[in-house]
Amino acid sequence: MNRSARQYPFVGAFTLIELLVVVAIIAILAALLMPVLARAKDKARAAQCVSNLRQWGLAYRMYADDFEDYLPRRGQGVQMLAEIDRPTDWFNALPPYFSQPAYLDLADSGRRPNPGDKSVFVCPDAAAPDTTYSWATNFLAYGMNMNLCPWILPVPTKYTDVVQPMFVVALADAPGLYASTYPSTQAYSVIARHAGRVNILFLGGAVQSFKGSYIGCGVGDPGNYDVRWLTGTASDAQTHTY
Repeated sequence: MNRSARQYPFVGAFTLIELLVVVAIIAILAALLMPVLARAKDKARAAQCVSNLRQWGLAYRMYADDFEDYLPRRGQGVQMLAEIDRPTDWFNALPPYFSQPAYLDLADSGRRPNPGDKSVFVCPDAAAPDTTYSWATNFLAYGMNMNLCPWILPVPTKYTDVVQPMFVVALADAPGLYASTYPSTQAYSVIARHAGRVNILFLGGAVQSFKGSYIGCGVGDPGNYDVRWLTGTASDAQTHTY
């Protein structure tokens, strides 16, 4: 054996079969990891949605403290959101409490929230609205309980007038073109956008996730004791219209 051979001993290369086995193992591992990564991303988006709702929850309480216990208005009800210039509607009244512009100010400056935006107005899992309604330019990923502080009441509802606010819905995942939402067969119904679940902010400040079937998404309010759309106030007489 010459000197060169002694310094550089022969090292065997991978065979074709060995390479194919390695590629197959990598493919199997990737297939196993992809669903895990997808679920992790889903959980991260759902967590951001919960964080958004918690900010809104703090703002509800601070608004009531500043305005003699009155709550902000729900905005328009069964109609798509078109009227955005009322200062006491929730999407205008509450954002200043977490140092954000009112929705009207965003619209006036050409910065309306849209799906995919990093904004407290936008759930990360919110999809673009149906293009059938191309005239509808306003987008809110969350909707206020349609039965809470509606404009049909001559004066706003007081926080202390609401029966068991810890169970009464304040905001929930909504389809995007409405300021208000309610479990219904109609287009403004609450939607389950988080792997079949709905994130809900209660007036008491807690945020919880529920199966869409439990909430009555696309069906109607099942009347659960722990998720209440009725408030115990005069607005309850209007729920048959939702």
